[in-house]
Amino acid sequence: MNSLLLAGIGVVMIIAGYLLYSRYLAGKVFVLDDSRPTPAHQFEDGVDYVPTNKYVLWGHHFTSVAGAAPIVGPAVAVIWGWLPAFLWVTLGTVFFAGMHDLGALWASIRNRGQSIGALSGRYIGARGRNLFLVVIFLLLLMVNAAFAVVIAGLLISTPTAVIPTWGALVVAVLIGQAIYRLRWNLPLVSVVGVIALYALIWVGNEVPLALPETVMGLPDDAVWIILLFVYAGIASMLPVWVLLQPRDYINGLQLFIALGILYGSVLIAHPGVVAPAWNSDVPEGTPSLVPLLFVTIACGAISGFHGMVSSGTSSKQLGKESDARFVGYFGAVGEGLLALGAIIATTAGFRTLADWENVYQAFNDGGVTAFVDGGGAIVEAGLGLPQSLSATIMATTAILFAATTMDTGVRLQRFVVQEMGDVAGFSLGKTSATVLAVGIALALTFGAGADGSGGMLIWPLFGTTNQLMAALTLAIIAIMLLRRGRSPLPALVPLVFVGAVTVYALFIQLGTFYRDQNWLLLVLDVVILIAAVWVIIESVGAMRRARSYDGDDDAELAQIAAEEAERIGGRR
Repeated sequence: MNSLLLAGIGVVMIIAGYLLYSRYLAGKVFVLDDSRPTPAHQFEDGVDYVPTNKYVLWGHHFTSVAGAAPIVGPAVAVIWGWLPAFLWVTLGTVFFAGMHDLGALWASIRNRGQSIGALSGRYIGARGRNLFLVVIFLLLLMVNAAFAVVIAGLLISTPTAVIPTWGALVVAVLIGQAIYRLRWNLPLVSVVGVIALYALIWVGNEVPLALPETVMGLPDDAVWIILLFVYAGIASMLPVWVLLQPRDYINGLQLFIALGILYGSVLIAHPGVVAPAWNSDVPEGTPSLVPLLFVTIACGAISGFHGMVSSGTSSKQLGKESDARFVGYFGAVGEGLLALGAIIATTAGFRTLADWENVYQAFNDGGVTAFVDGGGAIVEAGLGLPQSLSATIMATTAILFAATTMDTGVRLQRFVVQEMGDVAGFSLGKTSATVLAVGIALALTFGAGADGSGGMLIWPLFGTTNQLMAALTLAIIAIMLLRRGRSPLPALVPLVFVGAVTVYALFIQLGTFYRDQNWLLLVLDVVILIAAVWVIIESVGAMRRARSYDGDDDAELAQIAAEEAERIGGRR
């Protein structure tokens, strides 16, 4: 198979999904209506609720959901062959991820910008909400801790990426000031920002930076992890327009350009795909393709984390309802294209099948490194860029994806901690909730030693927990559709499929953890499995009640929102 043909088929399928299926969802299923005020306007506070240009918001949303996972998942899953990964990414993006991400955004903006965890209390019940919050908390803990470890590792292995990674923060703050304070023209700001970022990549390639092997008795990776959490904690408390929005927007442009560079290199060099389409000779110890493929590739096909971003931050910044199609569904399209790029980089970025097999000697051997090396080789062959600069571009792309996800993840963890405090009967302020969220993540990260490797302890459960979260989000969307008398099938079909393979995978992992005597993961797996089954039962009951619901859900929600907006206005 030629990589150009593979890329062409995949891109056409994904873009067709946006042009056709997302239009159907927006007009017939969710019935987006610009006459309805969005939470960003109703509760505007200049911190979390900020009406935002849809292109800027898309940049935040895309880079928040597209972390390292859409690179890592496909880069691991191609061990079963490129065809299963390709089909799951393309079809999953069109019919699963787009529906899920747009649906979560719609559900939240119709509910005062509330998170999926809060919505579960209204549509599933108090017990479902409490179990939902446990799953959300664990998922965010995995993302924040593991991504810190991944970013630190890349900063050490690719010191040329240090300057562009941290320099991007300065560029983002200046862009935020230019957009919101100086009111500069957005296209002009975008061009200047992208040029600045790529100038930083060139400088970084010329001036690599590395920490000493030990700093105050701590290894360099531990120092990077601490710095990343300090930064993420501070960023999560700042108004979104100061850093989060402009950082994610300009990173989104840079990252899309990086994808353009990768796909352009494929167009020019069109290397052959050396990996097998279907690998029947997988290394010993590789788990079965079904159901593990569908939880190994989560981000890039469908991901519960996306629903948390849609309902946690993006819904609070949406200027009008019709923007949800571009922000939500097209955000999923961007991630699908990244996952497709990862498949191509890790199957066509090697000279021979033997070279590919030398990397994929065991399950989980592929990953970000395979993407950086394979993608760098394709860019070098296609555009003639020096190998070091090509690798720097790919490494910076991976780091910025992961870092922007970590930024949003810590902010979402703060929201969840505050929600859990409300359920427990006590109120937590923004600072105390952030300190608690970061403290728990750091405790996990350094729980296994001073090098911070503990951040990967519970990562094996990420795929199943993430997909479970997606299934639960789809359940809420289906219930909301039923209460409005609309067909729930666009949500129910992916719900049943993802729910089934996830529960199946959880049972398989139980056996693996028991054989390995990994009691921590075994206990967590049991907790997640119980929560999953319990919430599924609660959701089925809620769907039955929704079928006979004779009220006007939108009217009720509009009245609640109006009363809350009036109370907020009175306090001001």
